[in-house]
Amino acid sequence: MSAGNIHKSDPIHTKCKVYFDDSKNMSAVPSNSADLIVTSPPYPMIAMWDEIFSQQNPSIKNALEKQDGPLAFELMHQELDRVWQEGYRVLKDGSLACVNIGDAARTINGDFRLYPNHARILNALVNLGFSVLPAIIWRKQTNAPNKFMGSGMLPAGAYVTLEHEYILILRKGSKREFKKDKDKQNRRRSSIFWEERNIWFSDVWMDLQGTVQKMNNKKTRLRSGAYPFELAYRLINMFSVKGDLVLDPFLGTGTTMAAAMASCRNSIGFEIDSNFKDAIQLITHDIVEFSNRYNKNRLKKHIDFAADRESVKGNLKYKNKHYQFPVVTRQETELFFNDLESVSITGNGEFSVAYLGLPSQAL
Repeated sequence: MSAGNIHKSDPIHTKCKVYFDDSKNMSAVPSNSADLIVTSPPYPMIAMWDEIFSQQNPSIKNALEKQDGPLAFELMHQELDRVWQEGYRVLKDGSLACVNIGDAARTINGDFRLYPNHARILNALVNLGFSVLPAIIWRKQTNAPNKFMGSGMLPAGAYVTLEHEYILILRKGSKREFKKDKDKQNRRRSSIFWEERNIWFSDVWMDLQGTVQKMNNKKTRLRSGAYPFELAYRLINMFSVKGDLVLDPFLGTGTTMAAAMASCRNSIGFEIDSNFKDAIQLITHDIVEFSNRYNKNRLKKHIDFAADRESVKGNLKYKNKHYQFPVVTRQETELFFNDLESVSITGNGEFSVAYLGLPSQAL
């Protein structure tokens, strides 16, 4: 769908589809149809993922049993390679792929070493034809401040702790262009605030915590592994526009789908573990209230920012025409958020989201 022409009477809808299937074969998704990939795969050489990788290829289990870490590492990534190949096929030219991945540190057969997942994935994506863009380092800071590893204070057997993950960002083809008037208008309405841009487009994120993030329903978690809702939400709003199609080949509990719903985007997700089905469906119970509250909080944060900035620098030059509050740049004058009105299950793994055609009301 396209959210390019929005008036008071226009109904706004997006669709979300979940396939409980192996994402190495996305035959249900047409080539050159997705506008953005946001995902976090199982991390090779992290013990909690050994079983799922071994189910895909028994040679992985054999390599682990023989304590051949490098072979197990390569075989695990070969399974992911097939997903990246499909992802490249379904992306449109000019679209981006964002992959959250952490490296693994592990001792096998007495040999402690780092398994550089981010480098191996980056190499695979480049070989497919992706262009590499600057990556984001997500500094998680989850370890205790008095930690020490290896021999602690004694050289030279100590080693540094892993307190960050990567968000790899790559583009298929050349830079995306918006040539039609309605597409340009939709792009302006999908913009972000100046102060958000300064934080979101930094190459180091230190303000996202790797903690459980929930909706009102305690059974519904808006994360899988260490993948907070805010991470997916930022990436979707940074690298897509309203009405775009967002793909997550490793959907998990549905974090990316929830963030797409909150952002007026369509989404498709693949999840090989059908045990996540109930968790994904539970998102529909709370996403309307959660998203509307979340977006209103963005508006409130901007209003507070603008007031603080004007108290120091004087009146801001521009005003947003929908909300009538001051903004820093001309590019922010048409942005607005759409309140969710309802979410309905329309089929097996299919969801329809209805939005109000009017901009969200600021608090």
